Amino acid sequence: MELSIGEMLVVALVIVVLFGPDKIPSIARELGQGVRKMKGAMEDIKTEIMKETDNPVAEIKAEIDNVKKSVSDLNPMSDVQKQIESMRESTNPFTDRDGSVPPADEHDGPVSRKK
Repeated sequence: MELSIGEMLVVALVIVVLFGPDKIPSIARELGQGVRKMKGAMEDIKTEIMKETDNPVAEIKAEIDNVKKSVSDLNPMSDVQKQIESMRESTNPFTDRDGSVPPADEHDGPVSRKK
């Protein structure tokens, strides 16, 4: 709502006629104090709203961090690799853990591996 200069002059004239020129400074002072109180109340409300909206966001962020940490601790590939290794060992007892075949013991027999 915008007031033109003419409208402001009419309002000022009405105030002077109703209250008299002696009361105008005290009315202006009280009006200024009221405006300051309203601004302070608005700032308090704004601060309170910001606190309330920040708190759930911080809780959600903390919960997301907890989930990320628990997911990083869980490594399903390591479980699968352990199962594969145990299956290899059970199917071929002559292989090492890395899957290679260890050298055979040297012995004297019909086929000697000595060079």
